[in-house]
Amino acid sequence: MSPARDVFLPVAAQPSVDTLVEMSQRAESLGYDRVWLPETWGRDAVTTLASIAEHTETVGIGTSIMNVYSRSPALIGQTATTLQEVSDGRLRMGVGPSGPLVVEGWHGVDFERPLRQTRETIEIVKQVLSGETVDYDGDLFQLSGFRLRCDPPDPVPPVDAGGMGPKSVELAGRFGDGWHALMTTKAGLEDRIEDFERGGDLGDRERDQQRVTLSLPCCALADGEAARSLTRQHVAFYVGGMGTFYREALARQGYEDTAHEISQQWASGDQAAAMAAIDDELLDAIAAAGTPERCRERFDAFAAVDGVDAVSVSFPRAADTGQIGATLSALAPS
Repeated sequence: MSPARDVFLPVAAQPSVDTLVEMSQRAESLGYDRVWLPETWGRDAVTTLASIAEHTETVGIGTSIMNVYSRSPALIGQTATTLQEVSDGRLRMGVGPSGPLVVEGWHGVDFERPLRQTRETIEIVKQVLSGETVDYDGDLFQLSGFRLRCDPPDPVPPVDAGGMGPKSVELAGRFGDGWHALMTTKAGLEDRIEDFERGGDLGDRERDQQRVTLSLPCCALADGEAARSLTRQHVAFYVGGMGTFYREALARQGYEDTAHEISQQWASGDQAAAMAAIDDELLDAIAAAGTPERCRERFDAFAAVDGVDAVSVSFPRAADTGQIGATLSALAPS
């Protein structure tokens, strides 16, 4: 069976919440399975997803990724309960540690023991969602007596985890209901799926009850070179400007020299040089960008990777609403 086709709503700021609602309504009308919303430094994911849920009927909603430091695990559980209620059961949660640039620089919280923080958060959230009293004695969190005052969600929403390195992906397989992948080549994705499935074996999980979701940068325009330029800028920004995790992930997949070149050029303020370091081979290895035909071809290649359960159409951070709409249409489920 073909993987589900999702939408990863734009990371970059949009004109209004209504814009994100309209994009979600468009995705629903085109037959996409789910809309994921990242939580970065713009509008919060919870309020926005609640609005999307109120103005759509069938498309799933989800957080990708809600970091596990800026909210307590119990609050994340309450949030998931509420979003599942307002969406009539359409929620899938995605959580993860993010990185020190975000957690320490923007939230003022120490970025300590990210794997343990993620594991304990998932375990506590699942206990909250069960409706039972939460008594938890972990290394980082000790809870006693917490219980939802409302009915627990029915069905219980799945809780996925984000991760880029082998250990974090193994953790997602062991404790989560799915894994969210990004900034990965096909070969890198296959390697990490092995880590995910090894984690599932360690946790005695049923693989058919878990989901691997790939967020794939996509841009499909009649002007194929413009689409590729937008996507190059997007990749350069993440590798060069968003801490070390994306750079290390790219290096781990065989592009160490290129990853460091992008990072150095971006840090020096030469964004054009950072973009130029991303040649056509690398761009095609981690994104689907160009004319609609070329974009669909690359998208299908990622969707064909064994073990991928959903591919989420992500957009370059500098794409405008017209370019986002064109890409949505070009990659809509047939």
